[in-house]
Amino acid sequence: MRKINPEEYQKRLDKISELFAGMVTHADELSMKRCPYKNRFDQCTAQFGCRNKRKPLAPGQLPVCANDDKLDYRKAWQTA
Repeated sequence: MRKINPEEYQKRLDKISELFAGMVTHADELSMKRCPYKNRFDQCTAQFGCRNKRKPLAPGQLPVCANDDKLDYRKAWQTA
């Protein structure tokens, strides 16, 4: 079995950490504006009424989410 070079191993861990840090930062930014019930196809998955719901594009599909992603949802989640 080949020995692991600790320096090379650490370089790879650092690179992976850097990649994931960018993804997490982007996800955090989106989560502040994008409705948590809006899927990647701009469909509404909420099981309750919402003023941004529009009729589905085709029968059997989820309703369309008409939100413009400019709302700041943090106030709804923060309690203090």
